[in-house]
Amino acid sequence: MKKKIIVVAAHPDDEVLGCGGTIVKHVAQGDIVHSVFMSDGVSSRLDSSKVKLNRRLKASKSVQSLLGISSTHYLNLPDNSMDSVPLLEIVQKLEPIINKIKPSVIYTHCYGDLNIDHQLTHAAVMTACRPVPDSTVREIYGFEVISSTEWTAPQKSSFAPTLFVNITRFLTTKTRALKLYKEEMRSSPHSRSLKHVKVLAEHRGHTIGVNMAEAFEVYRIIS
Repeated sequence: MKKKIIVVAAHPDDEVLGCGGTIVKHVAQGDIVHSVFMSDGVSSRLDSSKVKLNRRLKASKSVQSLLGISSTHYLNLPDNSMDSVPLLEIVQKLEPIINKIKPSVIYTHCYGDLNIDHQLTHAAVMTACRPVPDSTVREIYGFEVISSTEWTAPQKSSFAPTLFVNITRFLTTKTRALKLYKEEMRSSPHSRSLKHVKVLAEHRGHTIGVNMAEAFEVYRIIS
């Protein structure tokens, strides 16, 4: 049976960094994947401009096509300032999309993350996906985003994955997608480099005895 899946990411590029290989794997298996972006990832920067914002949006649309995403939703919340919006308002923007699509699986940011937008995206998903009667959401997983998740303060909950997805066949497509987000990538030895993406995939893969993997925290499984 085909699964309906929503990937809820704070910014365009988080979806690829966090679970790009897993998305492509789901699509290859016949599942239907949708994406939601809370903010644009650009407008908070000192050098932000309409041109750069349009480039990020154009890259995002190209990436969604490459990954095989069925529909994409942009909520246009304030970039890197989601904490200026009450959580209730964030949830009220997200909840109708979840209610319309009726996914069984949600992928989103992990709980322990440095970026405030990532933190609030996680909180909004968990709130919008409360396990009330008749909810279609049966599984919720949290992904890591390099140059954010691993930079959080040690006093916070560190990323502790218990689900690993073999993406050995799909890392090439993930890399192609990140190249479309080239303005967001950095040169090695920066954490957000293509080299580190591969190294992390190898590390997560070797942890479970495969070549490449993506790792997730498990927040809910209802069987």
